[in-house]
Amino acid sequence: MAGEEEDSRNKSFKLLGILDVQRTPCARDAILHGAGGSVAAGLLHFLATSRVKRSFDVGFAGFMLTTLGSWFYCRMTNAKVRVQQRLIQDGIKNKVVYEGTVLDPTNKPKADAPSSPS
Repeated sequence: MAGEEEDSRNKSFKLLGILDVQRTPCARDAILHGAGGSVAAGLLHFLATSRVKRSFDVGFAGFMLTTLGSWFYCRMTNAKVRVQQRLIQDGIKNKVVYEGTVLDPTNKPKADAPSSPS
């Protein structure tokens, strides 16, 4: 019984046998957006022209374009977020290292007291 639970948790959906949808970032959302795009494109084309085969082709093209567009947009956004996180982590690390030293950028040097005019 415990083995069955482990098998069900370890099983994942592989698209075309190569893309592990559960573990690949952005894959699930891209596939779902592509499915919606294909239905919308195919249905709109069918309603406009009443040509079944061509509507299927348009739907498939809509799936490919929407899936790839969503995939690249999501991956680019994730890459930007990772770069921002890395910059913030480096900044926090530098703040901890330089805090209280002369090199601390938040520690403004005090101006010398003006000397009395003689």
